[in-house]
Amino acid sequence: MPEIDPITGLPKELGTFENLAKERQKVTVSTTKKKFGKQYTIVEGVNEHEIDLKDLARKLKEQFACGGTAKDGVIELQGNHTKAIKGVLVKLGFAPDTIDVTMPKPSFRKRR
Repeated sequence: MPEIDPITGLPKELGTFENLAKERQKVTVSTTKKKFGKQYTIVEGVNEHEIDLKDLARKLKEQFACGGTAKDGVIELQGNHTKAIKGVLVKLGFAPDTIDVTMPKPSFRKRR
């Protein structure tokens, strides 16, 4: 007999609770520059009580072949992945209309 999830009352193998939680999240993706001018992609808005943040970070790092970390409810990925991250998050079960990607502004440096 399959195990029953106490929250949803459905079999645990369906994993529907995490899928439902992913569809309700309001995810914000942006970029920032850190030490030595390196760019980082920041994923915010994922509720770490409903979704395993470290597992999500591991899947994103694997998909983009980059390093990163998950702490304090924020996932940091090394590099600029704003062009492809929405498609990857949708593939992982997040609703496309709840993902807000802020594209980085081009930086124009004045030459001397």
